[in-house]
Amino acid sequence: MTFDDTAIDWLAKLLSDAAIAEIMPRFRRLDEGEVRQKTSAADLVTEADVNAERLITVRLRERYPQAMIVGEEACSDDPALLQGLGEADLAFVIDPVDGTFNFASGVPLFGVMLGVVVKGETVGGIIHDPVGKDWLIGAKGAGSHIRHAHGTLEKVHVAEPAPISQMTGAVSWQYMPEPDRSRLARNQTKSLSQFGYRCAAHEYRLLASGHAHFVVYNKLMPWDHLAGVLIHAEAGGYAARFDGSAYLPSHVGGGLLVAPDEESWRELRRELWAE
Repeated sequence: MTFDDTAIDWLAKLLSDAAIAEIMPRFRRLDEGEVRQKTSAADLVTEADVNAERLITVRLRERYPQAMIVGEEACSDDPALLQGLGEADLAFVIDPVDGTFNFASGVPLFGVMLGVVVKGETVGGIIHDPVGKDWLIGAKGAGSHIRHAHGTLEKVHVAEPAPISQMTGAVSWQYMPEPDRSRLARNQTKSLSQFGYRCAAHEYRLLASGHAHFVVYNKLMPWDHLAGVLIHAEAGGYAARFDGSAYLPSHVGGGLLVAPDEESWRELRRELWAE
């Protein structure tokens, strides 16, 4: 697959169609039976997630019948569906409602995310904001842009490097084991300010558009990160796992530190994990 303008247009419209048909009609209108817990009270799934993923999957299979399709909710039911993502000739990775806790709580910070993987390399990412009705789009080698609802494109770029004392960032310490949990919670106070959206879609948007500097994630499910990391990289940023290795579609562990550039990454890695 060539991730060209034709493919981008079609995929962007697909995410919007799913939001219009299955997500927004349920926003702030969910009945009690339409929200369920998965692993905890903070890990939810709604009928919007399930139905949006189903719509996107059906449309993708019609247009790309040979492609591997990895959806968050399908993998929740059958984790084996993740196998082979790093070797597939073409794969689409779907997060139908990223920020489900926000969505279920009536908070308008959620998004629809889609990553495109070709032979183990992420070549495209789209993050759709159903509330703002726009898209953050990145393509390998072509930069990243916000496509506004009125049709204009705005090129985005990560924030300029700064000392950690002048950085704004987010650290998902609550998902860390000890002693990293306490260490990171303490050391994030070295930065200028923190944010925590409970929504990777909007966190990656904040970083790629230069309004914040870094994020630290421990859990690496591909639907949460493939699109965002590609978009961030094409906006000039740098990301690597905690051990410094490159983040790949096949990875589900090892943590992720996202920064404006490699030098900033090294400073953050040193300071956030300092004893």
